[in-house]
Amino acid sequence: MALTQSALLELLKELELTETTERIRALTQRAFQELIDAEATAVIGAAPYERTTDRTTQRNGTRPRTLSTTAGDLDLRIPKLREGSFFPSLLERRRRVDQALFAVVMEAYVHGVSTRKVDDLVRALGADTGISKSEVSRICADLDEDVAEFRGRRLDDTTYPYVFVDATYCKARVGRRVVSQAIVIAVGVAADGRRQVLGFQVGDTESEPFWTEFFRDLKQRGLGGVQLVISDAHAGLVRAIQVAFQGAAWQRCRVHFMRNVLARVPKVASQMVAAIIRTIFVPRGKRELVHAQFGEVVTMLTRSHPAAAELLEEARDDLLAFTEFPPQHWQQIWSTNPLERLNKEIKRRTNVVGTFPNPEALLRLTGHVLIEQHDEWDSVERRYFSENSMKLITPGVEGVVLAGIAAA
Repeated sequence: MALTQSALLELLKELELTETTERIRALTQRAFQELIDAEATAVIGAAPYERTTDRTTQRNGTRPRTLSTTAGDLDLRIPKLREGSFFPSLLERRRRVDQALFAVVMEAYVHGVSTRKVDDLVRALGADTGISKSEVSRICADLDEDVAEFRGRRLDDTTYPYVFVDATYCKARVGRRVVSQAIVIAVGVAADGRRQVLGFQVGDTESEPFWTEFFRDLKQRGLGGVQLVISDAHAGLVRAIQVAFQGAAWQRCRVHFMRNVLARVPKVASQMVAAIIRTIFVPRGKRELVHAQFGEVVTMLTRSHPAAAELLEEARDDLLAFTEFPPQHWQQIWSTNPLERLNKEIKRRTNVVGTFPNPEALLRLTGHVLIEQHDEWDSVERRYFSENSMKLITPGVEGVVLAGIAAA
């Protein structure tokens, strides 16, 4: 897209007031932005405010994107579309994660925990093994700043009726020992139906104080409007949810529960019992039908597998909390499965490193994986739930009481 005469004169006046280095950065930024806008125009089939027969969609604001170059950091704006998605061909979607991975691998090498695999990774990433500690520190400091900014951002610009929480584990060195570290993640579905990464933390354990501190941080940053929290039945996590989200409902993940109940039945009967329990979660569209089927399953299992039936009855309120919400949402809120893909991506990236040199390095890489995922969810037009279905959740109405949560 060529600049008009007036636009060129305006740019010239701006450049006259800046130093040479800043001029190069400003010119580079302007060139990148013009190319991005031109590509968006080609995709849409029309320039801003232009009426054409070739138009396929409309612009819907922009989202910021910082691009690091030899000319400096470029503050770019990527157009968002009302239908479909757009990402400039000039930019790389995963560059942020690649930089974090590079920093972690180099830090491992500098701290003396390298192996042949780490050395090979360093060379594959295009760096010599002679990189200095100060260079690694500089790279890590920049990446840590991005993670800290994301983890500290405000959340009070909207409400989050649904919150999914889960944890996965990686190895990191703490002192002279290699220990398992929990990576805890909270993902929320906002009032407009979009998913967002709300927060994440790395720690030694999933104890109640650890989870309570994690939730307290989310609420201090403005997390509100929570009506349903979906998680497994880890005792410390459940107690922390009860304290932090009073008045909200708790949905026990049906997948994790299935693993627990199958541990109480003979292996030869596990497939049959699992099939019977799954009939509870066949979409029926009405709360009463789901509860009726639950009762029939309990009765059936009481005769053949009383231990499983007892466990099922104890978890009735926790497993059926989803029925108090719109039927259109049931299949996506009765388990933490929506986080499985996210956990797999974290594992795929962290497995490259193996054992992290310290918990900070683990938080750095995990953080950038999650930031990239957050940006990806924000950039696509498709939402987790439609706006119309989200309107079925009445704002300000408390969710189901946390019935049975203490006994979980």
